Amino acid sequence: MSWLPAVLLLLLLLVALGWLLHWLLIRTEGIFLGRRIVVWLYDLAAGRYDALKQFDPDTESAFVTWPLLRRLRSETGFLGRNSVSNALVLDVATGTGRLPFFLLNEPGFDGRVVGLDASAGMLAQARAKLAPFGQRAALVRQSAQALPFADAAFAAVTCLEALEFLPDDAAALGEMARVLRPGGVLLVTRRQGPEAPYFLGRCRDRDSFEALLTGLGLIDVRSQPWQVEYELVWAKRESTDFTDDTDR
Repeated sequence: MSWLPAVLLLLLLLVALGWLLHWLLIRTEGIFLGRRIVVWLYDLAAGRYDALKQFDPDTESAFVTWPLLRRLRSETGFLGRNSVSNALVLDVATGTGRLPFFLLNEPGFDGRVVGLDASAGMLAQARAKLAPFGQRAALVRQSAQALPFADAAFAAVTCLEALEFLPDDAAALGEMARVLRPGGVLLVTRRQGPEAPYFLGRCRDRDSFEALLTGLGLIDVRSQPWQVEYELVWAKRESTDFTDDTDR
C-alpha cells in the first residue's frame, strides 16, 4: 500500500487544479487571465447567454427602464407629451443588447440607444435582437476604457453587471462620466453578495464606490437594492451648464 499516499496526493492536486480552473474560468469569468480571455469566453457563451440569464421583462421594467425614463424626463430636459424624445443613451458592456432591447420596447421612449461591447459574439446576438428597431439602435465594438465618443454626447450612460470584469473600473467610469452630458443620468451596478470575495479586491464596498463616482464630478449618487449579487447605483452630471436642444 506504499502507493496510497501518492494516489491521495495526486487526487488532491487534481481537485485543487479543478477548483482553480473553476475559479478562473467560471466564477470570475477569466478576469485574472487577461482581457483577451474574458472576451473569448463571452464569444463562446454568446449564443446561449440569454437562455442562461433568463431576463424577466417585468423585472427589467420595474427596476431599470422605468426608473431610467423617469430620470430622463425630470433631469435632462428630454420632455415629450408622454415620452422621452430624442434622447441618446449609451449602454456600456451591452452584451447581447439587454438594456437597449428593453428600453427600445418601452412605449415612453422614442430616443436612440448605442450599445458598446468588446465581444464580437455578443454583439452578433445583439444585432439580431435589435434589428427591428432599425436606426434607433447602433452597436460599437470597443473597450470601455476608451470610449470613441465626444465629451457630453449622451443623455444617459448605463453599465449593468460588468464593471468587475473590466481591466480598470475607475478608468471606465471616468470615460462614462466624460461622455455624459450636463444633467445626464448614470446607471451602473456594484457587485456585492457571497461571490464578491472571489474577485479579490475588484469589487468595491458601497462607500468607496460612491466616493469614486463623487470624485469624478458626479452628484446625487444613490445606491439601490436590486439583486443578491448587485446593487443599482444612480448618479448624474451637474446640470449648471445644461442647454436643451430646443434652445440651439
